[in-house]
Amino acid sequence: MKLLRVGPQGNEKPAILDNEKNLRDLSKVVNDFDPQNLNFDTIEKINQKNINSLPLLNNNERIGSCVTKPVNFLAIGLNYKAHADETNSAAPKEPIVFNKSPNCIIGPYDDVVIPQNSKSLDHEVEIALVIGKKAKYVNEKNAQDYILGYCICNDISERDWQKNRGGQWVKGKSGDTFGPLGPYLVTKDEIEDPFNLNLSLDLNGKRRQTGNTKLMIFNFNFLISHITQFITLMPGDLITTGTPSGVGMGMTPPEYLKEGDQMKLKVDGLGEQNTKVSKEK
Repeated sequence: MKLLRVGPQGNEKPAILDNEKNLRDLSKVVNDFDPQNLNFDTIEKINQKNINSLPLLNNNERIGSCVTKPVNFLAIGLNYKAHADETNSAAPKEPIVFNKSPNCIIGPYDDVVIPQNSKSLDHEVEIALVIGKKAKYVNEKNAQDYILGYCICNDISERDWQKNRGGQWVKGKSGDTFGPLGPYLVTKDEIEDPFNLNLSLDLNGKRRQTGNTKLMIFNFNFLISHITQFITLMPGDLITTGTPSGVGMGMTPPEYLKEGDQMKLKVDGLGEQNTKVSKEK
């Protein structure tokens, strides 16, 4: 199923896409797609409903982030060798795990805003995992049991803040609007082969990033197993799993996002994300 959140920012309703691509209201079934409700019991409750009997929503309403208020929003750095190469970095021997602030999450069609004092804002098309039950010391062969679904994430990054302002990467990864998610949270049963998904990002109509999950250094199952040796994951937690090559930082000379730019992100089975770049007033 394809789950989403629809309505004005801060007042979204949970919804589902029916077979005719109409939006159906799930607010009588679940309060929101947040840590209290993003679990396998909720998915089963939705499965028991006749989707076509649910109230229709306006297909022209704003689409919000498909997930809201995760306790953990973790991210993986340099998880495609070509991306490590373009940044002049060695391919990691263990996953590079860092945090993004949950406050950076926005909808898939909301503006990405260049903050004041930012000069090197960059894009990263990624696939995010949504955790569906408590995960601790997970065996790699059982990792799929903990994945509720997948969504598109643009891991927006301020490179100067990330690289040159001291400490961990979190400063350059957590600004307001640095985490567009969606449009859909796609439950894992709809993804036939998560280890062979194409992902891409176009900037102003020109292809910038192309990748496939089979090229990951550490696949989804390994990441869940590895992370849960150190961190207990809970329902609704997000892991965005790394970007392929083609980021602005990797260009010669670097080409960073500017006001008016348009980004289109696509992942097999997960839909399409379109965002415009604006400047903070």
